[in-house]
Amino acid sequence: MTAIIGKIRCFKKTTAQLGRRTLQVSSRLCEFWEPDDKGGYKNTQPYPNFKERMRLGLQELKSEIKLWTDEVKETFDWDPLLAYRPGEVDVVWRFNKKDSLKQWLVTSDKDHNEGYSECSLQLTNYGKGLFSGTLSTKLPKDGKIKRAGYCNIKTMRARKSFKRTTYLDWSAYNMLVMKVRGDGRSYLLNIHTRGYWDITWNDMYHFALYTRGGPYWQIVRIPFSRFFLSSKGRIQDRQTSIPLEKITSFGITAGEKHNGSFSLEIDYIGLEFDPNNQEEFAYEMYKTSKNIAAT
Repeated sequence: MTAIIGKIRCFKKTTAQLGRRTLQVSSRLCEFWEPDDKGGYKNTQPYPNFKERMRLGLQELKSEIKLWTDEVKETFDWDPLLAYRPGEVDVVWRFNKKDSLKQWLVTSDKDHNEGYSECSLQLTNYGKGLFSGTLSTKLPKDGKIKRAGYCNIKTMRARKSFKRTTYLDWSAYNMLVMKVRGDGRSYLLNIHTRGYWDITWNDMYHFALYTRGGPYWQIVRIPFSRFFLSSKGRIQDRQTSIPLEKITSFGITAGEKHNGSFSLEIDYIGLEFDPNNQEEFAYEMYKTSKNIAAT
């Protein structure tokens, strides 16, 4: 990819540099490379100085060593025959203690000066996670933002000890299971599969979660074959199934275009292998003429 980018950028020369006439007068010929993996959304917190970074690093050393020890134990204890059991739910995230909230990031359009929505993720008195806030479709008066009104929670990037990034391997499962209690609104479930190449940084798979509302809990079982592919919020014409061995994060978005408060209580999020579900991909694919469907 770096070599290709270098070849493309070599055409970014002025007419004087080329020494001959050319139709290309702009500073950039074409650039499909994504320079920022955050899509322009920067961290607003100030970067600490060297002394502060050393202090924070030494504080995390104990927890990183513990995490490395658990990795070594898991290597010797893991048995592929006992890794999963058909019909049983393996819980990945559960909100039963305060440390469980550290695994999640909470954002809204207000955090990026793109709207006025606010949200939070808290622990209830009964040991459940509460994703709540207020949605607002009011637009900032900057002349740039055309749509607003979203709140989102997302898990931290999967990693190993000492800040080594890795993937969540869900290839042994075919079902996402959640125990939730909603308010009647619909929410968007997001599975992020950020790959190595920049062209896949924004690949994400979605499925709508419809809540009943009321005082009762509901257990939701969603086959992974029902998730559809999108990139930067746009549903892709050419769909593919989720690469379950390359999961980087999981998220929930509240983005209904109805102003007002919302509330989603979460007990756990888990995985299940259902032997009765033989579906590989739920959506039909059609062959289209060249240059009609986006790849």
